[in-house]
Amino acid sequence: MTVKIYVPRDSAALALGAEKVAQAFHAEIAARGLDAVIIRNGSRGLHWLEPMVEVATPEGRIAYGPVKASDVAGLLDAGLMTGAEHPLCHGRTKAIPFLKNQTRLTFARCGIIDPLSLDDYRAHAGLAGLERAVKLDPSDIVREVTESGLRGRGGAGFPTGIKWNTVAQAQADQKYIVCNADEGDSGTFADRMIMEGDPFVLIEGMAIAGLAVGATRGYIYTRSEYPNAILIMREAIEIARDAGVLGPSVLGSGKAFDMEVRVGAGAYVCGEETALLNSLEGKRGVVRAKPPLPALQGFLGRPTVVNNVISLASVPVILDRGAAFYKDFGMGRSRGTIPIQIAGNVKYGGLYETAFGLSLGEIVLHIAGGTATGRPVKAVQVGGPLGAYFPTDLFDTPFDYEAFAAKDGLIGHAGITVFDDSADMLAQAKFAFEFCAVESCGKCTPCRIGSTRGAEVIDKILQGIEVEKNMALVKDLCNTMKFGSLCALGGFTPYPVMSAITHFPEDFAPVPMREAAE
Repeated sequence: MTVKIYVPRDSAALALGAEKVAQAFHAEIAARGLDAVIIRNGSRGLHWLEPMVEVATPEGRIAYGPVKASDVAGLLDAGLMTGAEHPLCHGRTKAIPFLKNQTRLTFARCGIIDPLSLDDYRAHAGLAGLERAVKLDPSDIVREVTESGLRGRGGAGFPTGIKWNTVAQAQADQKYIVCNADEGDSGTFADRMIMEGDPFVLIEGMAIAGLAVGATRGYIYTRSEYPNAILIMREAIEIARDAGVLGPSVLGSGKAFDMEVRVGAGAYVCGEETALLNSLEGKRGVVRAKPPLPALQGFLGRPTVVNNVISLASVPVILDRGAAFYKDFGMGRSRGTIPIQIAGNVKYGGLYETAFGLSLGEIVLHIAGGTATGRPVKAVQVGGPLGAYFPTDLFDTPFDYEAFAAKDGLIGHAGITVFDDSADMLAQAKFAFEFCAVESCGKCTPCRIGSTRGAEVIDKILQGIEVEKNMALVKDLCNTMKFGSLCALGGFTPYPVMSAITHFPEDFAPVPMREAAE
């Protein structure tokens, strides 16, 4: 019986040498005449074990990692083909605590299937949601998504069903589904993992969205920094089209939907939906004033659903298992599951999908294992480079949109970055202003000028120049940016700055005073 050996082709694994590992396995299998096949899967999201190699055995898949090319011969000598013990062996993959305790709905297949095998996708409940959707009235699809409580996973948390209903009710000769895959936040990688590890779930989600609102055309807008994801998505779209999943008659329904990948140049502001639409139209990626809303006048002035990758990839399980099933997970108005991306100074970095409601402390101290350096945690930034810094005394905050907002924070794309006690929060506040200045599209004054002036004022505080006056100026700048900016880039920059000032005031003393204190 042919033994299946899984070597990931996810970008995180490739960055750590997975391609060389795969080549080493191919060479050893050929030289030894072994009856084995290499399957290039996605990542399970246990990034500290990448490249994580798995072998299928009668007892289930056995994991080994992190594996280097130089380890391959020794692993085969030790009996990897039968899942034998080895210093790199972690036992049954699904029993690894980091994975075992997750609730995987959106990422149920990621790392398990061959990303480009439609048969493999079907064998793991793929297309069940779309098969149901083609039999439903469009309004019933919208109602199912609305009742599930699904909210935008890209950061805004806007109810997906309301957005879909707006587009469905709009009158137009053409409507569009646009997937925002411009994953620009530092420490986030969930969108990329789906595109590289389970591309058909995104295709299926977009097709369901198209059926629901009457759109026949879709676009995945992603960044040039994701070459692997772009290649896999494009190949998956061709496979889906050849199989009748996409095209003039989706699954033989007589209803049309087709799609393609478009690539942007990596401007952070193009993660904002209207700047994304401008870029998609071939224009400069600058923010549009609202109204009109993209749901009414979006791509090429037509009604457009703009949803994040994870939002769309969560739709198939909702249509397959039902709104009540999905809504049963979570807390408050935050329903379903959220893929938390753990990065920074941690022992166990990676993707952890769970129902809303875990406390921040549980995520950082238990799931992520605390800091990699072994030093105390000082701050955790949640929501990317524009997210607030939370100190340890806010670790009881549950992972929930409203709970974070109540503490002047935001979940955003659910990326968390951990810092130990060596972090300088004044430097982090300055970085927030500098980041905004570099990435600003320049259309509105508060963002364009406020960010640059903010970095200059932070420098004056560092030098001990009129500290009290300049601290007041920073706060005033933040207030102007928060309420006067045209989009969330300028509007959210005050979150990291003000949270650093509020929770870590000792770091905002001038250098001479800090040195004296030490």
